[in-house]
Amino acid sequence: MERNMKIGVIAAVSIIALFVLSLLISSTPDNADNSIKFGILTLLPPLVAIALAFITKETILSLFIGVFIGEFMLCVNDLNIVSTAINAFLQLGTDVIACMADPWNAGIVLQCLLIGGIIQLVTKMGGAKALADEFAKRANTPRKAQLFTWLLGLCVFFDDYANSLIVGPIMRPVMDKLHVSREKLAFVVDATAAPVAGIAIISTWIGLEISLIAAGFKSVGVTNVTGFGIFLQTIPYRFYNIFILIFIVISALTLYEFGPMKKAEQAARARKEDEEIIVPEAPGFDEVKPVEGIKLTVWNAIIPIGTLIIGALIAFYWSGYTAILGGEDQALITLMKTAPLGFDGIFQALSQSDASVALFQAALLASIVAIVMAVGEKILTMEEAISEWVGGMKTIVITGVILLLAWSLGTVIGNIGTADYLVGVLSKSIPAFIVPTLIFILGALISFATGTSYGTMSILMPLAIPLAWAISTGDMGFTIVCTSGVLTGAIFGDHCSPISDTTILSSMGTSCNHIDHVSTQIYYAIFVASVAILIGYIPAGFGVPFYISLPIGIVILYIGLKILGEKVDFDEVEA
Repeated sequence: MERNMKIGVIAAVSIIALFVLSLLISSTPDNADNSIKFGILTLLPPLVAIALAFITKETILSLFIGVFIGEFMLCVNDLNIVSTAINAFLQLGTDVIACMADPWNAGIVLQCLLIGGIIQLVTKMGGAKALADEFAKRANTPRKAQLFTWLLGLCVFFDDYANSLIVGPIMRPVMDKLHVSREKLAFVVDATAAPVAGIAIISTWIGLEISLIAAGFKSVGVTNVTGFGIFLQTIPYRFYNIFILIFIVISALTLYEFGPMKKAEQAARARKEDEEIIVPEAPGFDEVKPVEGIKLTVWNAIIPIGTLIIGALIAFYWSGYTAILGGEDQALITLMKTAPLGFDGIFQALSQSDASVALFQAALLASIVAIVMAVGEKILTMEEAISEWVGGMKTIVITGVILLLAWSLGTVIGNIGTADYLVGVLSKSIPAFIVPTLIFILGALISFATGTSYGTMSILMPLAIPLAWAISTGDMGFTIVCTSGVLTGAIFGDHCSPISDTTILSSMGTSCNHIDHVSTQIYYAIFVASVAILIGYIPAGFGVPFYISLPIGIVILYIGLKILGEKVDFDEVEA
């Protein structure tokens, strides 16, 4: 009876809320731009999705409700909430299918599924256990294990998705053995994914980044610079990216933790040696064991994963090479014909590649190699190998659902004008020195609310460069700092957002509960971002060079961690 009463109260409150929402929207002018028409209500879908995710711990339900509210807002014509709700539900289905039909999204989902199949095959062949045992010999303490994970993250620099799905499953058994929490592993994986790919000169990000930079400077009449040249100059001012990578090392060496992460680490250290790790709502490969009686060899992991990484780089190059030759830029075509394997040729090809297609091709090749190895070594029959491969893909299905809903929420947010509203509210008349900080914060808010770094960069870069150029009366150094603020703020917001695809994939790759990952990571991300603002972007607004800010920022990170944190090691927990 009490349960029925709760359901009734929730239903009544929901109906009243939808009615009030309809009343508010119906009173606005129909011909107004959505960001003006909805005003502060544009923040409602992402805020509801994010708040519900933390409250209910149900990511899929929270995303679904967020998308539905956005669709409801777009479908309001009158106060008939029944017909509006029906139209919103129908439109939601249409948008989800449209997201799945998008070539980029489809490629990402498919490559995630295939990598899931590869991981399961590698595990069944004993490669993952052999590799974990080998790493455990060298990474035999929590400090070494975290630093080893950090180094692996730096090595998989070319793509943030691949990083999350490769490093997490490899290092998870090592971390579990050493009593390092899944939350800390997920943080290290997530913090070496987008922050590394965003500043790597060869990655799936750089094509978008340099194209946005070049277009922004062209819009203010500056044509004597290249997007790549400006990109390189922004790297020392990527304060958040640099500080978060250094923070991982400081935290690993000191074993100091604070906030919810400290509790997670204390619980992991206190866990009994033979105690089974049970993580609710965490898709992963924990239950998969190697085939009994087989000889464990690291090559059963190195060859398939190496094929994936090397194949991805080759596929990136080939995708960009063919795109350039099929395009109309004669200078690039000439470069590809005369020096295709020179530095410029390789860089241009990688920057023009279609990352989702290239990763899918590499994952498909690695899947074939893994199946052939399993059958060739007589570990599995062909039927068993394919069955295990498909079984691994089934593990990733829940991640695919979450990604589709996150992308759908991004579409709805774009339609109702959330980003435009935030830009309009926050980009008012301001003093010049605070502009880099404001751009960083604005990028973070948009990225957090929308869950996409790419979308945030695309929205904000065309506004930030002209704004910085005008305020500084053509100061190139100041404009470069502001450009860095866009690229870095987008990554910070994406890093914190529970609806971000890289955050979701990091949770999946490490078999960590998604909301636990977000709630432990966000404290560290905000701490590092605060240092980036106070020691990085505000001084940079006054013209302080990066070689002064970076060392001071590193010292502040260390001191801040010592003040806020507490050492978590085996002796203290046992005591």
